[in-house]
Amino acid sequence: MEDLLRTLPRFLREAVAQLPKGRRIEELRLREGFPLSAVEGGEEYTHPPWRDRLLTEEDLRRVLETAGQGSVHTVLDQLRSGYVTAAGGLRIGICGEGAMKDGSLLSFRRITSLALRLPHAMPGVSAPLLPKLLEEGRLCSTLLLSPPGLGKTTLLRDLIGRVSSGEGIQPLRVGVADERGELGAGPLRRSLGPRTDVLENCPKAMGTMMLLRGMAPQVLAVDEITAPEDVRAIQEAAGCGVTLLATAHGGSFQELRLRPLYRDLLDQGIFRRFVCISLEEGRRRYQVTDGRETL
Repeated sequence: MEDLLRTLPRFLREAVAQLPKGRRIEELRLREGFPLSAVEGGEEYTHPPWRDRLLTEEDLRRVLETAGQGSVHTVLDQLRSGYVTAAGGLRIGICGEGAMKDGSLLSFRRITSLALRLPHAMPGVSAPLLPKLLEEGRLCSTLLLSPPGLGKTTLLRDLIGRVSSGEGIQPLRVGVADERGELGAGPLRRSLGPRTDVLENCPKAMGTMMLLRGMAPQVLAVDEITAPEDVRAIQEAAGCGVTLLATAHGGSFQELRLRPLYRDLLDQGIFRRFVCISLEEGRRRYQVTDGRETL
């Protein structure tokens, strides 16, 4: 956390330092004209010392400048889906007045909100789930599901590291198509284990094919299936005999089945296991299913 906070401007580091020790902040929320707020256990709140400090657009731009190593445009030019990833896997969501051209978002004329999602290591979070992801000792292709912000990426990162290190399973080579740098950017890469190869800042569809051709992975991991080309790449990879680990937004297996993008994947039986993450009374709950019954 301390290494990550060094990439933030001084006013934000000082604000975070005012929090009581031991707090596990998941997100920081910055909105023009309002005080800083934090998200912890799925709940958003404003720490009392922050209440009199109203944020300006200049404050928000300073955050982007720091993330872009001195240039807001370095960050804004990366925009494709409303967020960018800064050093160390820090995800920054952006809202404001968009600048459009030919139906595409180019940048922002004005920035009004930022959401900083802080990556967290949760060592061992996948340990109790792993036995349920095996059939006759072999890892099944698995899709991790949850609404935004409940820890799909954290769970995937821990699962990759466990498989790569051979903890509770025969060690396997893992290829990671890390399009946004959220799984293995910077020091995060070492947490993914000794048999993991990471391809960063390359579109997932292209990255999966490059890993298959060049690195001969036994397991292929991708974060957030969001586009038809991602689905096609996963279908092709499944035909090459590799085990797949992936994440998707969804509240349940049944909800996912209603979405056309995922229906073919489910009908083809590419994924044999599904881990659904939910939040109950501020605690995450993990449920494993094979699509028919809870395991």
